[in-house]
Amino acid sequence: MNITIPQIHTKITELLGIKYPIIQGGMAWIADAPLASAVSNAGGLGVIACGALKPDEIRAQIKACKEKTDKPFGLNIMLMSRYVDDIMQLVLDENIKVITTGAGNPGKYIERLKEHGVKVVPVAGSVAIAQRVCRVGADAVIAEGMESGGHLGEISTMALVPQVIDAVDVPVIAAGGIADGRGMAAAFMLGAEGIQMGTRFLTANECTVSREYKNEILSAKDSSTTVTGRSTGHPIRVIKNKLSRKLQQMEKRGEDPEEIAKLGVGALKNAVQNGDVDFGSVMSGQIAGIVNREQSCQEIIDDIMKDCADVFNNRNVLMRESFGK
Repeated sequence: MNITIPQIHTKITELLGIKYPIIQGGMAWIADAPLASAVSNAGGLGVIACGALKPDEIRAQIKACKEKTDKPFGLNIMLMSRYVDDIMQLVLDENIKVITTGAGNPGKYIERLKEHGVKVVPVAGSVAIAQRVCRVGADAVIAEGMESGGHLGEISTMALVPQVIDAVDVPVIAAGGIADGRGMAAAFMLGAEGIQMGTRFLTANECTVSREYKNEILSAKDSSTTVTGRSTGHPIRVIKNKLSRKLQQMEKRGEDPEEIAKLGVGALKNAVQNGDVDFGSVMSGQIAGIVNREQSCQEIIDDIMKDCADVFNNRNVLMRESFGK
């Protein structure tokens, strides 16, 4: 049976040239060409994570992505990367039209990027950061709440998104704790123009993380994640395991933050590529408890769009019944 998937046109779909206002999170060591191309082919914006990759490695990912899709896709760039200048040049050389950024201010690059038609969409975990990146010319902002996996801020999505929307004059994308149509509908009700998801795509058929990593997400419950690294100034949300417990014990004892940080070096890659979910870093958002099946990226996006429309249709009926026409 053919099911009609509703389209939702927003400022984000128009800005980025995509069918649906869904962006795939730039998850380091995870968001590669197979995943990004599948998300883009499904109507969202696929994103390749540059992370700690060298420029030649990123170029190879871009080439592979272009071979799999003719739809728009982007790069996620960590501005603390030692290769950031070379990566920005790569964006221009490869005619990439969208980048998301984190871990810094993209201001020094924006003028040149805009001269080449690149849309710059920074991630912001606070109103202050959102305002700062908008002052230097960001085209949109991803307001990411503390429910998200990986590096996080201190404000929840529900509280952060409307405050960022009120504080900036560019489209805002909601992120953190969103994995289905209900979450998307909630984001729209807060005033967001789109959503970003990471955790939901971890169990996509096209996601190349280890089998062990996927199983951790599929078996997660509401209380399965925890936050480590607060004492280092770089808190990270992960699935609880032996590594997270050891890190938290070290923090509780007041051990040297540098020694704590060293223990986490390479831990994400270890979980993603080697399947070590005991002493690897299994980054995940709090919403993992509802991510309980494997699907293609097309199925994931189609389900979210349909469920979001159903939420609005059901609420419209409820509102009419409760308050009259």
